[in-house]
Amino acid sequence: MERPLGRKELSHQRIVDAAARAMRRSGYAGTGVADIMKEAGLTHGGFYAHFESRDALLAEAVAKAGRDNAAWFEQRAAARAGSGASALRVVIESYLRPEHLTNVETGCVVSALLSEMPRQGPEVRAASAERVRRLIERVRKALPADADSAQAALIASTLVGTLQLARGLDDERKGKAMLKSVRDSLLAQYDRNVDRS
Repeated sequence: MERPLGRKELSHQRIVDAAARAMRRSGYAGTGVADIMKEAGLTHGGFYAHFESRDALLAEAVAKAGRDNAAWFEQRAAARAGSGASALRVVIESYLRPEHLTNVETGCVVSALLSEMPRQGPEVRAASAERVRRLIERVRKALPADADSAQAALIASTLVGTLQLARGLDDERKGKAMLKSVRDSLLAQYDRNVDRS
């Protein structure tokens, strides 16, 4: 039986949750400690009781955002179990869904921050790279066992790139149309080769 979280642990969790949302919404550079602490309902002065540095917080927030996204994907897969949908279909339809277009702060951390990842300090870069690897691995696991890693990387990069381009259009209707077009194309190209049993 898990013990309940203490006050400090709950505060720590609130800070990480706030940072995970803020960095996806505003980017790494636009995520300040004072704003995160305010969003978490805590004073700025208490930050260093929880983290050695801003980068330590961002690295933990990237990991948290990734875990949240993974849990969401697992829930989607469980909800679709028995529907006859392949694992790849669930990944593609879940990633390129219209809601993902506008819900940046709760969506995939890779699509929200990819262009900024290489310019971060070592700690944040390492945590970010792990999220990229895990996204590609999620796609690889959805493919047939004999699929190669290049195919998983191709599909993952198409998912992320499509979402970023659709957001960049700054027109929700056109963005949704792009998501649908690429989603349909990916499913037509790859899903027919997936065992639906």
